[in-house]
Amino acid sequence: MNTTLCTRALLLAGAAGFVTFAAPAMAQDYAPEIAQQTVGEPVAAEEEGTIFVTARRREERLIDVPLSVTAISGETLAKQGVQDITQVAQQVPNITLEVSRGTNTTLTAFIRGVGQQDPVAGFEAGVGLYVDDVYLNRPQAAVLDVYDVERVEVLRGPQGTLYGRNTIGGAIKYVTADLPDETSLKVRGTYGSYDQADLIVTASTPLSDSFKIGASGARLSRGGFGRNLTLGTENYNKDVWAARGTLEFESGIVKARLSGDYVKDTSEARQGHRFTRGLVSGAPVLDNVFDTRAGLNVVDQEVEAWGGALNIALSLSDTLTFKSITGYREDKSTTPIDFDSLPAVDVDVPAIYNNDQLSQEFQLLYEGDRLSGVLGFYYLDANAFTAFDVGLWTTGALLGLPGLTAQTLGDVNTKTWSVFGDFSYDLTDTISVSLGGRYTNDKRTSQVLRTSFFGGFSDLFDGDGTAFAVTSNFNGSRTFKDFNPRASISWQPNRDHNFYFTYSQGFKGGGFDPRGQTTACRNPRGAACNAQEVFDFLSFDPETVDSFELGWKASLLDNRLNISLAGFLGQYKDVQIPGSVGVDANGDGVNESFIGITSNAADADVNGIEFEGSALAGRDFAGDGSRFTINWSLGVIDAKFNTFIDAFGRDVADERVFQNTPDITAHMGFDLGLPVASGMLDFIGTASLRSDASQFEVPNRFLDQDGFALVDASVVYTADSGLFSVGVHAKNVFDKRYIVAGYNFLAGGVNGAPFVPTLGREGTLTGFYGDPRRVFVTAQVNF
Repeated sequence: MNTTLCTRALLLAGAAGFVTFAAPAMAQDYAPEIAQQTVGEPVAAEEEGTIFVTARRREERLIDVPLSVTAISGETLAKQGVQDITQVAQQVPNITLEVSRGTNTTLTAFIRGVGQQDPVAGFEAGVGLYVDDVYLNRPQAAVLDVYDVERVEVLRGPQGTLYGRNTIGGAIKYVTADLPDETSLKVRGTYGSYDQADLIVTASTPLSDSFKIGASGARLSRGGFGRNLTLGTENYNKDVWAARGTLEFESGIVKARLSGDYVKDTSEARQGHRFTRGLVSGAPVLDNVFDTRAGLNVVDQEVEAWGGALNIALSLSDTLTFKSITGYREDKSTTPIDFDSLPAVDVDVPAIYNNDQLSQEFQLLYEGDRLSGVLGFYYLDANAFTAFDVGLWTTGALLGLPGLTAQTLGDVNTKTWSVFGDFSYDLTDTISVSLGGRYTNDKRTSQVLRTSFFGGFSDLFDGDGTAFAVTSNFNGSRTFKDFNPRASISWQPNRDHNFYFTYSQGFKGGGFDPRGQTTACRNPRGAACNAQEVFDFLSFDPETVDSFELGWKASLLDNRLNISLAGFLGQYKDVQIPGSVGVDANGDGVNESFIGITSNAADADVNGIEFEGSALAGRDFAGDGSRFTINWSLGVIDAKFNTFIDAFGRDVADERVFQNTPDITAHMGFDLGLPVASGMLDFIGTASLRSDASQFEVPNRFLDQDGFALVDASVVYTADSGLFSVGVHAKNVFDKRYIVAGYNFLAGGVNGAPFVPTLGREGTLTGFYGDPRRVFVTAQVNF
């Protein structure tokens, strides 16, 4: 790690530590309220100040877990006014969660430099997302709204020896709340800026001593932050219906939970902001970054997703438990993505995404006096279908091909199975070791079909285009096998300190680029490729990460201060680099199509530190039950390519950067609770900081986001009886504009040089922005 980063990290860590240790030591015990940054299950203890977790599939104290994990409870998220999963990233070090470019509900996730930006079929996620222990294989419909959630957990570093799918960068677990033991009804409403109006109704009841049933329904709506000036519609609005249902059964040795969910999103298409004038039309740059002139409307924006899970646990003995987790999910989307954000059909992309998956996981868990662990088997059968047209009509007019359109269809089937295990053994009263491993067998079968049309869009989008050339008609299959180990050792000189070292290896399978064009393949002699050369041209290999982590967790000052400090080294090999480039097939200087190229072009080192904590800074100021808690996080990362081979065979590592990976991520929050009129009035504030970040490996002065800070504030009143609560929330208080995604098919523009479009004629350089300042009121009544 370079000296500048180390110096900044030490200064920030020192400042956080000063705030914590300078806090008045007024309380004699640690309050459960400060357990915002915790792991696993919510506070279960009745041993005051001790947080029990199940991050390793068994109940144990947070301090005993040799893993980098952050979890935020549903109660804390509700108090803070957090409304979707992307906002969790503001409080977790070295993570990026954003709404993907040109979408409303597709998730872009990066942890410690590893992730996935392009949501098309054919690419495995670098970060795993789980809903009630069921892995979501695709990022569509994955920007989950936060309601009736027990907690959200973020596990950093490679995962896979304890549960579910192998994930190379980390995992995010969205855990819904268990049903209460008594009949209950909860109604929560929200109203605020941009005509936001949300209503969530949750009801449950026990039908017998062993059987409970519950359901939730949600209507989530908001007006747009801007306008589509061409179509007269809203831009960045929200129009969502959602529902969940749960059945729970527990009797004797059996505990079962059947859950299902449904969401339909008919928000208007989210279109980007142009950074440059139209090169042909001269259209000026709009003042409001949330406005657009996009004209594509051949399909409606619509996302529909549903799924279910059956979790069964059998207590076979006092030490042995068998678990089965069965999941099925499906989603369908149509979306009009106007890359150039102008009325002309310059680079206009109507798209279809259809995904389905069936997964089955078995676990056998053992918990003895000195030995604890899990053996498991995981199976996934998933299909991802993506089809889209690229309307290049302005280019076609130049070439004498009116309505020129390039259609791409990718159909990818994944069948994967794995066996895994992870066991911990106490060598002495203070030293324990853990060993784990996972064997994975991934089979990827892909169809890639590319067809050129003239006269309009293809029949997939009810167009009048006529096919005149097939540029790819590929079917291929590859199987990827690997074994990935994990090992750790922990030393606990006493129950308040844990020093640990962990090694883990992550693996992400390869595949075929679903946007690849077989006719673009040329062998070293310059001739068209044969079948094997085409196979190699479209395929890419697995990537791996070897992660080394040294950490310290401590509970200090009679459990009033809890901290976690970790340093990690990551050796990232055979990095998969996906990309799209314009292509000039006939050498006339005009790119009349594009191709996708994915290669294992790079090796990198990803090193950093993470510092998290929470503290009870004061309590019972006047013997009245008041409290003041603070929490913080700091992530510093040095992600650097050692090699990066470009399309011309050159090593350009010095010219490439990690995308969506700021050097510094930090946050500080507080909660001041004061008793008022038979209730508690909480004043809550959070400030989060992200340093400079790039959208792509090649820096771009328009798309790259300078460092910025976001400040949120809430005031929440909760009745002591628990009958109701009312809150006022302000998000992005200082109305910061910040870029979260973008498209770039434009070259030049440096040192006065003219811009040159690499696809289309107007020049595509568009950005998408995070939410502006919003203020809203929430009210909840519990019956």
